[in-house]
Amino acid sequence: MFKRYRIRDYDFKLVLMILTLSVIGIVAIGSAEESLQSRQLFAVLAGVFLMTVISFLDYTLLLKLYWFMYVGNLVLLAAVWQFGVNVKGATRWLKIGGLQFQPSETAKILLILFFAQFIMNHRKKLNTVLIITSCIVMFALPWILVWEQPDLSTSMVLLVIFCIIMFAGGISLKLVFAVLAVAIPAVALLISLALQPNNDLLTDNQKNRILAFVNPQEYSTTYAYQQLNSVKAIASGQLDGKGYKNNEITSVKNGNFLSEAETDFIFSVIGEEFGFKGSITVIVLLFGVSLECISVARKSRDVAGTIIGASMGGLVAFQSFFNIGVATFILPTTGLTLPFVSYGLTSLLSLYIGMGFVLNVRLQAKKTKQ
Repeated sequence: MFKRYRIRDYDFKLVLMILTLSVIGIVAIGSAEESLQSRQLFAVLAGVFLMTVISFLDYTLLLKLYWFMYVGNLVLLAAVWQFGVNVKGATRWLKIGGLQFQPSETAKILLILFFAQFIMNHRKKLNTVLIITSCIVMFALPWILVWEQPDLSTSMVLLVIFCIIMFAGGISLKLVFAVLAVAIPAVALLISLALQPNNDLLTDNQKNRILAFVNPQEYSTTYAYQQLNSVKAIASGQLDGKGYKNNEITSVKNGNFLSEAETDFIFSVIGEEFGFKGSITVIVLLFGVSLECISVARKSRDVAGTIIGASMGGLVAFQSFFNIGVATFILPTTGLTLPFVSYGLTSLLSLYIGMGFVLNVRLQAKKTKQ
């Protein structure tokens, strides 16, 4: 299970960027909701421990449990469907004893690991109808369970991850372009139909979020309220920010005009208190983490490692783009957390576990792939 590695092959640069983001998150959460700061700190420490242990384990051996990961993922998601805790109209959480967690967050990592090994085993037949169809069906089962929670934002993330997995696995570019040629107009048509009255493709809440993005003035006191206040908070921070835990009466955060400030709108807190300098620091660090993961994918010794690195990089990049896009009102509200920064114990621990695998892929990297 453990191998002998060279310490110089350990990706300390990636670890440093992740830890810096986590520290920024702890600080920002302390301002947004001080009672949650100690819990976030504990989650970061637990995450660092898990990441470190996993980074020294041989990922090729761990991936042999891929069917266990897939079935376990389905069981957890099905359990949410049957026994989940309903919060604000969505059933996304599972409570076992005194522990409450969100299986859709762990699903992101488990699906990456499962498909990394599955495609590795069938890489020579990846572009056959049988394997592609099998991948789509096996992805569709957990995806439907997430969609039905309902969780549109996580469903979108899972779709992006699946596309990255297939691309990194070596699917034919001709097939990719053919699918895009059909998918892009189909998605546009689907969104148009979903927004029509008496259509059940989207819930009323999801429809209103999209309509609020298109026409914010009409929804300025309802669905667009949080995003409009988020933009005010970020803009008011200007270059240097208003200061950590400031007492200014003009503070959007201090006036409690931001709900979910510790999760969905943590970037707004950073923008207001640390200004453009703080905001750009977070963006550069997230971009750096994504690029480093992709760099690890390029150096991987096998297809499984390539998929793990590329998918984790894509996950951080896509989720960061959507969270910051919502906070700055360039995208409709989605409810996605900011990786390593937002409060969310399941999300944070899942990301740290995924990064542990990336670090081990880097430790076993070779100049040429097998």
